[in-house]
Amino acid sequence: MMQFRKQFVLGIFFGVFLLSARAQQSPVVLEYINTYKDLAIAEMQRTGVPASVKLAQGIHETMAGTSNLVIKSNNHFGIKCKSNWTGESVSHDDDARGECFRKYASAEDSYRDHSDFLKNSQRYASLFLLEPTDYRGWANGLKKAGYATNPKYPIIIIKLIEDYQLQDYTLIALGKMKRSPDIAVSAKDPGTTNELASEGRNEKDENVLAASEKKIPVYPDGEFKINDTKVIFIKKGVSYLSIAQQFNIPLSKLFEFNELKPAEAADTDQLLYLQRKRKTGKTDYHIVQPGETLRDIAQEEAVRLESLLEYNWLSTGQQPAIGERLSLRAKAGVMPKLVVKENYSISPPASQWNRN
Repeated sequence: MMQFRKQFVLGIFFGVFLLSARAQQSPVVLEYINTYKDLAIAEMQRTGVPASVKLAQGIHETMAGTSNLVIKSNNHFGIKCKSNWTGESVSHDDDARGECFRKYASAEDSYRDHSDFLKNSQRYASLFLLEPTDYRGWANGLKKAGYATNPKYPIIIIKLIEDYQLQDYTLIALGKMKRSPDIAVSAKDPGTTNELASEGRNEKDENVLAASEKKIPVYPDGEFKINDTKVIFIKKGVSYLSIAQQFNIPLSKLFEFNELKPAEAADTDQLLYLQRKRKTGKTDYHIVQPGETLRDIAQEEAVRLESLLEYNWLSTGQQPAIGERLSLRAKAGVMPKLVVKENYSISPPASQWNRN
């Protein structure tokens, strides 16, 4: 009984701690993130479960790897046995005394089973219709589907993601952010991880190699949404006419929606929108990655190219330098640095600045 009370008090303390001020970051939580971030990224690429949500759930369910349950079972997500579980189990006090929880040989097995548990259950099917970056939708959807009984579960998950910038790992899994070993060191400022990743960077060399370093994200099969806009991912050689016919869209509109010149087939693997993209992005900004063109960014963010150009004081043909922050929702205060033919970046003249 005394042991149960200790675990109960510890759980309350940890929950209160997680809901404390953003600046008070826990070294224990940061250690957990650094230990399991690669697993979360790999599982997102395998099944589509957002890395940000998975890490936040792991932190909360295990008290950042310190809970009695995870120590004796490698169970990082508090998944109970259920009738279809045939593996090992442990007894643990949760909603009731002595409940049956799944036991795993390793943390990797737990992370994999958690993904499969969500992916293969009809209860959670609606979550996979959300954008992978919609962590708020996922957090609320998990509670609604019955993953947890705590009414504050979505608040805890969302706060963990925002306080520790766990969304960065979702962006890495999607190929929208460059992987950095220092990414979990600090999370006070949304731009911190990108600045850390670019420290010591030779910008001239990166711009020369940009085209060859472009990474293709992993997207779901079939129709899905980015920025509340219907889209599919097609392979090189797919006929545009066949797509137009399949989705009952005029071929001219398909080209218009995607800012494409008329062609018979796709000349590269690409996102193809089935409706007009939005004027504003889902997030406030986009960090330019190696190999990305302005049209690439417009496609990745489901934002109209003309809006992207307008917000950032850019003209057709101009290329922002790697690491520059592009505004997706409002007029930027300054034009980004540009790449020129000589493969070095230049700052905009003062006349291009918005001084309002």
